[in-house]
Amino acid sequence: MAHRANQQLRDDIWDYRNKFSQNPLPAEDENVVSFARQPAKNPTALNLVQQAAELFEGIENQARETEARAQSLCKSAAQRLRLAEKQRDAAERARHAVVNEFNGKLEDVTQALHRAQQRVVAAEDHALAAEFRAQAAEAQLYKANQELAAIEELIRKRLL
Repeated sequence: MAHRANQQLRDDIWDYRNKFSQNPLPAEDENVVSFARQPAKNPTALNLVQQAAELFEGIENQARETEARAQSLCKSAAQRLRLAEKQRDAAERARHAVVNEFNGKLEDVTQALHRAQQRVVAAEDHALAAEFRAQAAEAQLYKANQELAAIEELIRKRLL
């Protein structure tokens, strides 16, 4: 089984080297590591091990670079997240301030409405009392007019 795994590793390395020796990657792409070399005519075990080590070293370098980029992206995302949280907190504080101010104004308006309703009720009471006084004054005027008419009638009867 170990022989089969070694053979598979050799075949994979050989296929990988042949792939890149026939179609090498462009040199201007710095995110891709190229392992293209001239294939040996008769690779020995030492050459295969050396090639595998170079291949693994390249893969490790690429992994380190990828990890560094990922960490940089994570730091950047964390900073943006902290900034967004600060903005959210500031917006929340502003919202609370507006709600508190609105509640205060609403309480003021409610109290003013209550006072206005009390003044309306008091004015209605005063109007009703004035109406009763006017009715009482009318009744007194009617009675006084009747008494005056009765006195006039008596005066006419005695004088005439």
